[in-house]
Amino acid sequence: MLNLSPELLITRVITLLIAFTFHEFSHAQTAVWLGDDTPRYDGRLTLNPLRHLDPWGCILLLCTGFGWAKPVRVNPYAVTRRNKAGMMLVSAAGPCANLLLAVIAALLLRTGLVRTNTPPFGLNWLPGPVYFLTQFIWTNVSLMVFNLIPLAPLDGEKVVGYFIPDSFRNTWNQIQAQGAKILMLCFFVLPYLGVNFMDAIVGNLSRAIYRILMGI
Repeated sequence: MLNLSPELLITRVITLLIAFTFHEFSHAQTAVWLGDDTPRYDGRLTLNPLRHLDPWGCILLLCTGFGWAKPVRVNPYAVTRRNKAGMMLVSAAGPCANLLLAVIAALLLRTGLVRTNTPPFGLNWLPGPVYFLTQFIWTNVSLMVFNLIPLAPLDGEKVVGYFIPDSFRNTWNQIQAQGAKILMLCFFVLPYLGVNFMDAIVGNLSRAIYRILMGI
């Protein structure tokens, strides 16, 4: 984090506030739409970033570009009572929100509505509009892909889990019980052994989606 340039640090802070807030708000709003008022009672049905941010997740995002926010508490029975896909829809809402943010930012660039990269107010330590939007797109795409990894406690566990056949359900549940440990192994242990799971899977897929959005 100490090696970050001022413009990159400012960009990540602003992106963090927007991306995490809309991600978690989308979880909360979808749950409420499906009949669960738990997020409302918990004060999560808001666009106030302070209600959604997790200190350690924010620090990691600032340092590495990846991180997490405070999970939205959801009552599975309430959201699946009227729709069996309720938990899948609630989980998918967060990554979809990040994709939507990335698409909007990409449209601003590709339609020419934002062209200049001159820092506002003549302050060179502030990010220019083009620089900010490209970083904003990349971070939101990366957050979407990262969260769709099909391992608990990430959103992908519920999204992919909804489509798992009953014949594989017990094995799936056993894998998810170790989800956090598997993630720790993949992202913090394997890189030291020369196996960079983050770049091989998350990085490559994020780059592919980024190039599609940017038209390059």
